[in-house]
Amino acid sequence: MTEPTSLLFQEQQNNKLGNNNDIQTELTYDARSFYLNGERFFLNSATIHYFRMPKEEWRDVLMKAKLAGMNCIDTYFAWNVHEPEEGQWSFEGDNDCGAFLDLCAELGMWVIARPGPFICAEWDFGGFPYWLGTKEGVKFRENNETYLHYVQLYLDQIIPVIRKRQLSAGGTVILVQVENEYGYLMDDEAASAHMTTLRDGILERGIDVPLITCVGGAEGTIEGANFWSGADGHYASLRSKQPDTPKIVTEFWTGWFEHWGGPSAIQKTASLLDRRIMEILRAGYTGISYYMFYGGTNFGGYGGRTLGDSDIFMITSYDYDAPLSEYGRVTPKYAVTKNLSYFVRAFASLLMESEEIATQQIQVRHPGGISVRGRQTGQEKIWFVESHKEERETVSVTLKEGRTLPISIHPGQIVPLLDRVQIAEQVYLTAGALITGNEMINGELTLFITADRGQRSVVELELDEKQDAMAGGLILKESTVQVLIEQDAERNAYRFDLFHFQEPGMVRFEANGTAMRFIILDRDTMNRTWRVEAPDHQSLRYAIGFDDVDVTASGQVKGMISDPERTMMLLGDWQDGEQTRTGREFFTQKVEVQPESASIAVEDQPAWMIPAEPLAPVLSKSPDYSRVTLTAKQRSSSGHPIDFSEYGQDFGYLLYECDFDSAVGGMMNLVLPKIQDTARIIVNGVEQALVRQVGAAAVPIQVTQGQNTLQMFVQHMGRLNFSPYLGEHKGVAGTVYLGGQVQDIRRDWQMESETVTEIGTIHLDEVNSIPGGTVLRRSFTLDGMDRAILVGAPSKGLRINGIEIPMPAYQDWFAFQTLDLSGYVKPGVVNTLEMPYSRSQLNRLELITYRHEGELQDWRMAGTDALLPTSWESYGLSGDTPAVTSPGASYGQPVWYRWRFAKPVTAEHHKVNLMLRMTGMSKGTIHVNGHHLGRYWQIGPQEDYKIPVARLKEENELLIFDEEGRTPERVRLLLDEMSRYPWVMAGK
Repeated sequence: MTEPTSLLFQEQQNNKLGNNNDIQTELTYDARSFYLNGERFFLNSATIHYFRMPKEEWRDVLMKAKLAGMNCIDTYFAWNVHEPEEGQWSFEGDNDCGAFLDLCAELGMWVIARPGPFICAEWDFGGFPYWLGTKEGVKFRENNETYLHYVQLYLDQIIPVIRKRQLSAGGTVILVQVENEYGYLMDDEAASAHMTTLRDGILERGIDVPLITCVGGAEGTIEGANFWSGADGHYASLRSKQPDTPKIVTEFWTGWFEHWGGPSAIQKTASLLDRRIMEILRAGYTGISYYMFYGGTNFGGYGGRTLGDSDIFMITSYDYDAPLSEYGRVTPKYAVTKNLSYFVRAFASLLMESEEIATQQIQVRHPGGISVRGRQTGQEKIWFVESHKEERETVSVTLKEGRTLPISIHPGQIVPLLDRVQIAEQVYLTAGALITGNEMINGELTLFITADRGQRSVVELELDEKQDAMAGGLILKESTVQVLIEQDAERNAYRFDLFHFQEPGMVRFEANGTAMRFIILDRDTMNRTWRVEAPDHQSLRYAIGFDDVDVTASGQVKGMISDPERTMMLLGDWQDGEQTRTGREFFTQKVEVQPESASIAVEDQPAWMIPAEPLAPVLSKSPDYSRVTLTAKQRSSSGHPIDFSEYGQDFGYLLYECDFDSAVGGMMNLVLPKIQDTARIIVNGVEQALVRQVGAAAVPIQVTQGQNTLQMFVQHMGRLNFSPYLGEHKGVAGTVYLGGQVQDIRRDWQMESETVTEIGTIHLDEVNSIPGGTVLRRSFTLDGMDRAILVGAPSKGLRINGIEIPMPAYQDWFAFQTLDLSGYVKPGVVNTLEMPYSRSQLNRLELITYRHEGELQDWRMAGTDALLPTSWESYGLSGDTPAVTSPGASYGQPVWYRWRFAKPVTAEHHKVNLMLRMTGMSKGTIHVNGHHLGRYWQIGPQEDYKIPVARLKEENELLIFDEEGRTPERVRLLLDEMSRYPWVMAGK
């Protein structure tokens, strides 16, 4: 078959604008950027997943993205959400992705649609429905006939939703992505057949906007890069592969996911985020998609699983340490993205049309500990000044012609320095401070000039002489702050020496006939500055001083105020005109205040009383409870345990049960060659262990002589969302054995150097500095066993007794393996493992040996339906209730708890978020008013769980299923911190 001619190259000439001024009706592009309606377009995109929040929250989250300067929304489409069971499609309510796209359009936001079918996203199974794994012969993410059959059916459903809303149909979908991160699996040549199939499936269904890919390309698509750091290297790679396309960051990782038992992922700080964005702009990218801008929540069982050196199950929160928190609250990272997005908007033309200045052409003088790179278009330049110093300093930088500016810069920070950038007719700007606005507001060209509190900044305006001398020069009109203006008559330049207070300042003047003003802000005030533009672009307003802002569907602007004494400014097209007031003056209604809860003193202010802080609802004192007896006695039996999908259950719990006889009593190992989730092992009604290390496991259990009953109580913790081994058998699958041994074999490896003259002992549970590829050896014997499994993180090239063990899908970033060595080991002799050194320390490398005669048979199974509460008792009244004075008391069996609670009572002045703190509980699930809110596990890092206010009624039911039956005395409801601050009507 002949490879199709590149669609990309076919369209290349069509995508280059001609010299006429016709308005373009479609998105086009050249090597530097996209064009929209004939103008260069910097793609500033917020990744937001509609399926990670209730539909009622969509508008607020999307509006926060718009207010942060985003002009585009990037979203995946989750196949398993829309087809949870084969042939049962769901596009209603929270799953109405078409309504989500329509709302983006209503708010004036463009859309990047990413339909997959694979999406990763730390989402269960990477978005595939669980039942897809039951299809005979299916192989995922390749040209497998079975897989492609169901993919085509999925595309039949999802692509029309997108097609109806693409640019050519009058919608706002401007880009559609083919697959996702396929380059992590194989190079473009090897991937070509499959990527071409998926590309054609999208095109054949009527998509006509440009197609994109990320991490791996395909003919006819624009490739983007996914990363947190290394912007220069990714840019060079993209430019080498596709020199004629825009360079975009399809996923700029603003934070990271978290997994049960792992550390909190807060390593990507706001200051680092600021630096990384500057690195992206400095490299020359003209599109950034912030992944995530808002993470949301893994409700139900949709949290996924990732494997590296250990098993990583996603927590319920997908907060991601993103600019917007899981509760939709603004964060320090939000301020960074907003401020730099405003900067990008102000100087987008320069950023999009410029090329990097060669090092040998840079004529900028600066002190040691500072480096400078630049970009230029025509005579306009932007310099990126980077600090390598140990503390914040104000350094001087000298530009061409001896122009010297002071720049305040933090360690590791990159500061943009604008050099003779034209901002008006014959008016040119040079500035070492961050300029976060540059546009006409109420007939005045308004520049927002930002620096740290207490810092000075210098801004220079250079004016060309005008033919009309009466209209030339600079005329100061008004200033609310002291400002020093020095004139350089020779260059006809005016140098403004500005100081940044907590109080915003304004300087009004006329430059060469253009009415202008500087708004002078410290960084904290800039963090509270909001650009509010109507979707039709017909009105523009700025609100300065509010901690948070929302815009209603009718166009009214509401703002949150944490400090009523703060000065607030309204600029632009406000119904009541521009004004400056204190926050207190926005409280125009007299409301009752609870003095003990008021956050500020309100004496002597009877007309402007601050609303009382809302209170969290209180759970009913004595919950009902229902104990669950684990049994599968009445269920049909099978020869061996089967997994969740084969059982026909997507998430939840499975109980595996069997009876066995033992000739002796005492401790012995239970060997689970295939286990993919946490499991409680129970023998004769007594819990023996909670298995957390999966893949394979050997668990010591206490058995009695004679008949025993074994139960394995397994919670589905999420399927692999990103790995070469998608579609693992969840739960316990295949045979289970009694008896065997387990060895931690991370220690006592023998190392041979390249010269084979030195032999040393290496412990792989320690950090070592060893050349990669150095051969390590370790020996073992079977000690009467005939089966062997190696589980953990071996390296590629593992050999046993001289024979290499196949690992066909091995990837360096996916080191976790479960390898059956039974066909390679030899009984009665010493067996030798060899492998090249790759890394250490390793979290796990275990050798499990056992005998096939120990297989346990005749299993019974029960699903989640067998765990539902049947009858309720009143907690605290029953005689067998554990003593509430005993910390960590437990029923020793699974228990359901049920509370009633009222909806939080709030006035119009507050927006509350509700969370549940699970102190003292073990592991289980949370349900409110019939909505499954997700798993919980009290091993961290998650402590609080989101209860969407949209899911609440006047009276509500909270159900908690706890696997150990821990007593719930310390479970309580909380409001998030920002719920306490009041909101006011700012204006319209």
